[in-house]
Amino acid sequence: MARGRLRIYLGAAPGVGKTYAMLEEGQRLQALGADAIVGFVEPHGRRPTAAMADGLETVPRRALLHRGVAFTEMDLDAVLARRPQIALVDELAHSNVPGARHAKRWQDVEELLEAGVDVVTTLNVQHLESLNDVVRQITGVRQRERLPDEVARRADQIELVDLPPEVLRRRMVHGDIYPPDRIESALTHYFRVGNLTALREIALLWLADRVEEGLQRYRAEHGISAPWETRERILVALSGGPEGETLIRRAARISARTPGTELLGLHVVPEDGLTGADPAPLDAQRTLLESLGGSYHQASGEDVVEALLQFADAENVTQIVLGASRHGRLASALRAGTGERTIKGSGPIDVHIVTHEEAAGSAALRLPRPSRGTGPRRYWSALAGVVVLLPLLTLLLTGLRDQLDLASDLVIYLLAVVMAGLVGGLYPALFAAVAAALLADYYFTVPVHSLAIGRPNEVVALVVFVATAALVGTAAGEAVQRTHQAVRATSEARALSRLATAMMRGQELTALVEQIRENFGLTAVSLLERDPEASPEPRWYVLASAGERPPEKPYEADVESPVEENLTLAGRGSGLGTEDQCVFAACAAELGLAHARGRITGGAAATDALSAAERTRASLLLAASRDLRVPLHSAEAALAGLDDLRGGIRARNTAQLLDVARAAVRRATQLVTDLDELSRLHAGALDLYLRPVDLNEALAAALDDLGPGGHTIVVRLPERLPDVIADAVLLTRVLTTLGAEALRHSSRDRPPVFTAEVHSGRLDIRVVDGSPAIGPDTRAREASAAPRTADSRADSLALRLSRDLVEAMGGTLDTVSGPTCMVTFTLPSSAPGGSSTPGPHGSPTGDGLAGRSTPTRGLRCV
Repeated sequence: MARGRLRIYLGAAPGVGKTYAMLEEGQRLQALGADAIVGFVEPHGRRPTAAMADGLETVPRRALLHRGVAFTEMDLDAVLARRPQIALVDELAHSNVPGARHAKRWQDVEELLEAGVDVVTTLNVQHLESLNDVVRQITGVRQRERLPDEVARRADQIELVDLPPEVLRRRMVHGDIYPPDRIESALTHYFRVGNLTALREIALLWLADRVEEGLQRYRAEHGISAPWETRERILVALSGGPEGETLIRRAARISARTPGTELLGLHVVPEDGLTGADPAPLDAQRTLLESLGGSYHQASGEDVVEALLQFADAENVTQIVLGASRHGRLASALRAGTGERTIKGSGPIDVHIVTHEEAAGSAALRLPRPSRGTGPRRYWSALAGVVVLLPLLTLLLTGLRDQLDLASDLVIYLLAVVMAGLVGGLYPALFAAVAAALLADYYFTVPVHSLAIGRPNEVVALVVFVATAALVGTAAGEAVQRTHQAVRATSEARALSRLATAMMRGQELTALVEQIRENFGLTAVSLLERDPEASPEPRWYVLASAGERPPEKPYEADVESPVEENLTLAGRGSGLGTEDQCVFAACAAELGLAHARGRITGGAAATDALSAAERTRASLLLAASRDLRVPLHSAEAALAGLDDLRGGIRARNTAQLLDVARAAVRRATQLVTDLDELSRLHAGALDLYLRPVDLNEALAAALDDLGPGGHTIVVRLPERLPDVIADAVLLTRVLTTLGAEALRHSSRDRPPVFTAEVHSGRLDIRVVDGSPAIGPDTRAREASAAPRTADSRADSLALRLSRDLVEAMGGTLDTVSGPTCMVTFTLPSSAPGGSSTPGPHGSPTGDGLAGRSTPTRGLRCV
């Protein structure tokens, strides 16, 4: 069965119209005769969006219970049983309620795609895993629902749903996105023009990268090698020399002049050479390149210029930055430099030659280095050189016949044999020795132009020449072969070392796979994992991939190395030799260790999270049981008193007992509500709408909620108090809870006191149950008399709820236990700073809220 196709409507922010566009596409497909159904859609109360779903068949949702609360999710089994042609599934990054088959909705979508169902879905750019930290820095909001980038990149089609920030804010004001009570908070926080502009640019850049991947795939499929300048890509060639930092900085300045430019650095490692750059300068240059926003790459090749141009063509590079040659004039005259050869072969790619302090810094003549290996190219080059060089030498020596004897001729021929051995190895050297001996016999021994030898001493000279040439050629060939093996081992060790270093640095699997791809010059590499429960046909998943069209199944690869029973490393590209295959297997083993370590780390993190959740749950249950015990005992005692009075009921006693019972039941109900709020808060189901809030208004609302008991609370606030950044409803809830706790532990002659002060842009709110005039001696005696009671009050369920709510709003809450319990919580203020001038006895001047309130508020003014 063919896999279904995935189409994603991508948005920069909520409200741009992704769900509407998805439903509109569903209506269009249905009108064309396609079998399109709604698997899950969340209109968020937007009437136009809900109206667009009319006429489309909707699969009923599945109801799930989590912690006593009913939730609905997409019924995956029902959608699979319905087997539509196209399924519309909203919010791809959504986290399913515990109890569903999969933890994430994108996993549900994957199962639909495997079943051959085409899926149309929606996604906000802030939910992409790679952009989560960037979005958090911009908006100040951490996204809990995240989607692996690889899931979105595998989509067959991604369409951007875009709106200018001004239009999106206008829709917000008109109530087309959020309900009225959330509009002001959204406009002043998440939906600021700067935030929306930044999110829009992030979405466009991410989508541009996705388009670039499609362009590269198109160019590869159609065999287009010439670069298309759709985007400036600047490649700086790094040899590992001291000029590297100069080239990187110059390339970075060129890149900075054109927004959206990509900066790449490339170091070419010889496949079979004697030379190798010092790793320390290369590491320093790599660090500098990455700090300037570039990416470091490494390729292997026999010819540096050829490997450089191949990489430039593969990456669609538009500009190359090279350093000026360090060779002197004589060396440059003997052989064209890297810059000159790159310019000749670059075609439409611009080449920048940058001068530096090391350019032509040494005038010493450096002889060309000998062969870097015995590969087929060197082998045939040596044979061709022998075929050309020996006739030329013979022609030269024939002209010098009168000046040179046979011994001199043989020495000159021996030089050619040694050169053949150094370039091509043993067999070209033997071939050159035999050919040179025959030429010397034919042209320089008597009788001339005959293979016969008339003088015995010439016979000895030729035999010694052949033996000497064979020995020298054999030694040269073995030396070259040993050199090749040593360089090969060094390259293998370097590749494994770079991979191990990257693992120690904690790089992700994708980066490690990309490094393996570059080391072996493969087109694409994938780390595949098989589902052990899939039968009868095995099902493979791509854990990490790099390159164009990475293989998704082992049989799609040109080279494969199993890591474990259900894990394999697959590559696509030119086949690898036996030695390369061994190193590839070693890299696969290291990659398997990295994957296993990641699973262990993830499992440990999950275990720690579960342990923390269990500890939190146990402490909450302990606090709840302790707090519930008192009101339940009070209610039980009141009901027992009513039972004793059943025979001769007196109205006043009955009313008092009923009041006690009602108060106890209300207290127990409030504790259960607090416990539910704590559960919702820890489950992430409590929405926060942070905005500037007037503390006077929040405190007045809290005192109203406290009823008659709130009339006795003393309030001391400064006259000019800045707004506090908080959720108005939650702030009122915290003030009410703390006020109720303070009233419960305060006597009639010692009412609770509320105060507030501004310190460095933050607002400190303090609640003290009891008179603030208690002396230190009395306080110490009372504290020693009842330490356990004070500690239990500080760890009560109400204070736990208040602390968690304050921390959720970005503040802190501290409790000081003693004869009186003092609670101080701090929240961000809308002003950068402020102060209040204390009046007599340490009280701030002015009445603040007390001065503006009416007697019905029940405030006791001080």
